[in-house]
Amino acid sequence: MKNQNPNSAVEDSLRTWGRRQFLATGATMLAAPLLSGVTVRAQSRETGAPAAAASPSSTPLGTGNGPYPTQGMAAYSETGPLKLMKFQRRALGAKDVAIKIHYCGVCHSDIHTIHGDWGKIRYPQIVGHELAGEVVAVGSSVSKFNVGSRVGVGTMVDSCRHCPECLRGSENYCENANTQTYGSKDRDGSITQGGYSKFVVVDEDFVLSIPDSIDLAEAGPLLCAGITVYSPLRRWSVALGKKVAIVGLGGLGHLAVQLATALGAEVTVITTSPDKVEDARRFGAKDILMNKDGADFSKYKGAFDLILDTIPYQHDLDRFIPILKRDATLCRVGVGKLTTPNAYSQMTTVLSRTSLAGSNTGGIRETQEMLSFCALNKIKPQIAKISLDEIDEAWSKVVAKKARYRFVIDMKA
Repeated sequence: MKNQNPNSAVEDSLRTWGRRQFLATGATMLAAPLLSGVTVRAQSRETGAPAAAASPSSTPLGTGNGPYPTQGMAAYSETGPLKLMKFQRRALGAKDVAIKIHYCGVCHSDIHTIHGDWGKIRYPQIVGHELAGEVVAVGSSVSKFNVGSRVGVGTMVDSCRHCPECLRGSENYCENANTQTYGSKDRDGSITQGGYSKFVVVDEDFVLSIPDSIDLAEAGPLLCAGITVYSPLRRWSVALGKKVAIVGLGGLGHLAVQLATALGAEVTVITTSPDKVEDARRFGAKDILMNKDGADFSKYKGAFDLILDTIPYQHDLDRFIPILKRDATLCRVGVGKLTTPNAYSQMTTVLSRTSLAGSNTGGIRETQEMLSFCALNKIKPQIAKISLDEIDEAWSKVVAKKARYRFVIDMKA
């Protein structure tokens, strides 16, 4: 199929829900001093302190000072295979950071988006919002990062910056709709393209610093799956003495077990997969309940302070709500097809004054806090590295619940 430009004919109203070889010459130039108005700063590996800023260079990248040509794996339809697509990243602005992507996690949200489960999108579309890599250039006003910094980008790359939610550090709930890492209208009117690619340009305020103790290959999944479960655990004050049930042990669930355990909770995993019992205990679970037809959870009635439901498929919520304590909450973070919503009987929550809630990733400040927490407690996703050519196969395994537990694209493979 002929390569297409994803930035053409974009409707102003377009916005979607909100998570083998590349050009050798482009990759080489990205590592060099770039262009007028862009500062390249070296960082001392011995001291960790930034070196003095070098003089701006007029060396061009692409045409003039951008936009920058690159390539990525794009979907051209809901069901077709991903194909290599040439496209462009914008020129560096004063506060922009240019990142060479080394790894990108594969999130079920990527699949839902391309399959149209969350609404119509414009093709071709490159997905991926669990990016980890290295800074190769910074804008002249960037203050948070230097060339060589280990960084990540999660589910969003911009927001309005001025609404109450943004001002409180909850950009994920921006009242004017944040700009998602893929499938959103960007500041220049183009549609954002995600991390199944080799290079990205992002405003420094939406770039995360990756602690040195976190393997860069394992960092990406923390920026979506990790923060998606960390945020509600913090919101509902999970701590020592709390009893938490994690429903589902997939990409989200296996991190939720580790995080809740590190926060001091006694964790129970509820799963449909008998082959995950040993894994659940290895991740920190004290108990495992098999969620199968006819399962009797009555002896756990009123047992849990919080239930974190990570399942992205339609399922019976009435099975779980009664095992909450009075005034406790079941929080859903798994989202599947919008055409198959979950339901629960009206009396279920009334009897114990329990609550049904949801949570949507986390703000930049909270995500950075989560990364520090994971570094301190040695929390990491269990990953399987794949190449760009193996994405379609990985997607099939995710849908079939065969992922153990997060596929990560290695851009060097």
